[in-house]
Amino acid sequence: MMEVQEKEIKHQKKPDWIRVKLPTGKKYTELRGLVDKYKLNTICTSGSCPNMGECWAEGTATFMILGNICTRSCGFCGVQTGRPSAVDWAEPEKVANSIKIMNIKHAVITSVDRDDLKDMGSIIWAETVNAVRRISPQTTMETLIPDFQGNTRNIDRIVKVAPEVVSHNIETVRRLTRKVRVQAKYDTSLEVLRYLKESGIERTKSGIMLGLGEKEEEVMEALHDLRKVNVDVVTLGQYLQPSKKHLPVQQFITPDVFKKLEVFALDLGFRHVESGPLVRSSYKAHKHIA
Repeated sequence: MMEVQEKEIKHQKKPDWIRVKLPTGKKYTELRGLVDKYKLNTICTSGSCPNMGECWAEGTATFMILGNICTRSCGFCGVQTGRPSAVDWAEPEKVANSIKIMNIKHAVITSVDRDDLKDMGSIIWAETVNAVRRISPQTTMETLIPDFQGNTRNIDRIVKVAPEVVSHNIETVRRLTRKVRVQAKYDTSLEVLRYLKESGIERTKSGIMLGLGEKEEEVMEALHDLRKVNVDVVTLGQYLQPSKKHLPVQQFITPDVFKKLEVFALDLGFRHVESGPLVRSSYKAHKHIA
């Protein structure tokens, strides 16, 4: 079983290995100024990502489309749940212009779930990729997509525009999926990843959060499942509770365990593995197209 600290998690401070330094550097300062000046919306800033300074220094940033209200209520996610606003059909241009202004080399694009829409947001997804290609043609992209309820017609819109990397996170192990992701299904996510690869997407990617009460052997099983559907890249990071309303942290996973899982995943045949307490889905994303 994964290593757990002796005291109850809710009564202890975060361990030293997940404390972050404030972002610094010329590139970070420059991009922060642009974000503030033009009121650009990045997940890096709104989500207070611990790797923001490092990613921005490397020319990578993450953008969220389709609004900021999700139709699902996952126990781990800090995004607001409720009835989303109407689709902003100008959003693809806005995102593409933000990427151009920031001179982003590699953009990660993600979204809320839009189960309220007939196309589940897949049309805006495709138009956003096309807009970035038109306005900022030097930028490569990773699309971190929802499951679209496994609807292949909607997934095909992503396949058609062929981003350099298509990512979909299983988030947790099979046993905990119903508790952690509520409206999502473990096997649906695997099927989405399988379909993407078999439809011609060159690089697929997924991510798992640790510290929700999973056992080490369950994480290894999940990694096996991802390789069975030929996922190329996997990220493993520590879950941190966004608020008191969300699922509590059950375990702080040590760096040694993350390293062990990294070696295990590489031995399974993943092209790239990012594994560590501060790793998030977009961490070192620019390296995953190599």
